[in-house]
Amino acid sequence: MKTVFNVICISVLALLPACSGGENKYDAQGTFEATEVIVSSEVPGRLIYFNMEEGDTLSAGEMAGTIDTVQLYLQKMQLQKSIESVVSGRPAVKKQIAALEERLKKQKTEKARIERLLRDGAATSKQLDDVNSSVKVLENELSAKLSSLDKSVSSIDARSSSMEIELAAIEDRLGKCYIKSPVSGTVLAKYAECGEFAPVGRPLFKVADIRHMYLRAYITSLQLNAVKLGQSAKVYADFGGGVAREYDGRVTFIASESEFTPNNIQTEDDRQDLVYAVKIMINNDGYAKTGMFGKVKFE
Repeated sequence: MKTVFNVICISVLALLPACSGGENKYDAQGTFEATEVIVSSEVPGRLIYFNMEEGDTLSAGEMAGTIDTVQLYLQKMQLQKSIESVVSGRPAVKKQIAALEERLKKQKTEKARIERLLRDGAATSKQLDDVNSSVKVLENELSAKLSSLDKSVSSIDARSSSMEIELAAIEDRLGKCYIKSPVSGTVLAKYAECGEFAPVGRPLFKVADIRHMYLRAYITSLQLNAVKLGQSAKVYADFGGGVAREYDGRVTFIASESEFTPNNIQTEDDRQDLVYAVKIMINNDGYAKTGMFGKVKFE
């Protein structure tokens, strides 16, 4: 009996160092998080389509809902007609000055004829003065007409450009009526229902890319020298009860400033009050969840 008791004692003593070392085989610990995006309404209106549910998977750019577009569409149609009306009033410069140009051309031809006749003594200086005066008058009329038409064209172009900018603004608002997911991920929360009125800024749903999860862990200043961006690591998701799942990870973030140890984190050396946050990215297989406890071993 004594021999059996001695064997048991020796076995227990042999296991104690292994158990003690098991607590320290990880370099840091923390919790899992994902890149979460809260999508809000950018234009006011009633939700006429919003059929998603929590847990649904959305692709980046996929339409998740629609806000009533009737009033904006009517404004767009009205503005398009107004632009057509303004543009139709744009004067045809060439047509309006064609008659003046023709008269001027004839007077210049007449001037050349009188100059030839004057050299031959078949015309008088008064005839040349009269035709020069007519040419000058027509040139002034043409210049004034061109100036007036140019101002009219510039005014109409400015008005149409301003209205086209208004049209672009309406089209932008129409585009924002179609609620799209900014990232590929899973719907974590839904804050509105179809038929409800959504004012500007109201959160509609929260989506997160859970395919790429991050373990936010904390290391001491002594460990900081051995960790760098891009470094490989082994990450372990703790499911409790001694059950863990291993992932290949990569360091994507190291804090530039220290912070006090979070209350829910126990560092390897409890005497260290200041720690540095690091983020290790993993490719999630669907088992790791946000808020789950995890540990890391840097390679």
